[in-house]
Amino acid sequence: MRAIQATVNLAALRHNLAVVRKFSPASKVLAVVKADAYGHGLLRASPGLEDADGFGVLRLSEALALRESGYSQTLLLLEGVFAADELIAAAAHGISIVVHNEQQVQMLEQAVPQLPHPLQVFLKMNSGMNRLGFKPNLFGAVVKRLKACPAVRPDIVLMTHFATADDERGIDLPLSVFQKTTQGLPYSISLANSATILRHPAAHYDWVRPGIMLYGASPVTGVAAAHYGLQPVMQFTSEVIAVQVLQAGETLGYGARFSAETETRVAVIACGYADGYPRHAPNGTPIAINGSISQTLGRVSMDMLFADITHLPEAGVGSEVELWGGLVPVDAVAEASGTVGYELLCAVAPRVPFKVVG
Repeated sequence: MRAIQATVNLAALRHNLAVVRKFSPASKVLAVVKADAYGHGLLRASPGLEDADGFGVLRLSEALALRESGYSQTLLLLEGVFAADELIAAAAHGISIVVHNEQQVQMLEQAVPQLPHPLQVFLKMNSGMNRLGFKPNLFGAVVKRLKACPAVRPDIVLMTHFATADDERGIDLPLSVFQKTTQGLPYSISLANSATILRHPAAHYDWVRPGIMLYGASPVTGVAAAHYGLQPVMQFTSEVIAVQVLQAGETLGYGARFSAETETRVAVIACGYADGYPRHAPNGTPIAINGSISQTLGRVSMDMLFADITHLPEAGVGSEVELWGGLVPVDAVAEASGTVGYELLCAVAPRVPFKVVG
């Protein structure tokens, strides 16, 4: 059996949740576990987040799985519902919904006879990202409609999402738009994603919505997760399955993308893009072998990749490999590959076996 494996560390999840509370001590925490808990496995990861005040998911099936597993916290559908039967199921199981378009408002207004219970609504404003939500000039009227709707609980939450919380542009303009539009409205507020939690304390308010930071990766390009005290939750590992010795001028792998300048010992590792490792990772992407940092060589294949072990004479067949984790931050692999840690964590393939520790 191939030795490739992804390990989910629940103790690291608990630690990262504590970091969220350290940054936002007065806020409730809605742990975002969409995309199968960012690739970690929804029901594998959720025990490490059981002390969160709520969970944010994308699909109704995810919310139902959490509810059926005994989680009584707030469960929020981050894109809301798209059909009347979903609305009824959400109401029956006490699941909260985001409302971000006119059709969803109308669905609530027309659903009263069928609903077993009214729903908690998080009403979303489009404060500049132009993805989901009501424009500020329409927002007040929608608040009034929801307040008057028997299908909606009185504890409405007002929310928005920031496009540039992670860079130098910050959130001043969209935050000002949101504050001006909602001034005087007697409702709770949820604005802060991971980057906002870490960089913009003025926008924490009543509910924060951490995502990537819970899994030990950084939402801020160029700033390591360890800088914020975060710990990696996933360790992606494999082993060396063969060793090749290249002479000067010999090439390696598809496309001959690496050419040896001197004699080079090469580890062939049981992991490829079919396992979720980025095919576009270039020569020099960090990797750890037997606990020592090295670098990848050549093009990533479907089932294999290569690393330089010239400087590691003890490394050979059976040597342990960390693709990312405690020694090699997932953000370092992502940065080398021109992407973000979010994508790599979410892309670990179903054929990779998972183990839970902690």
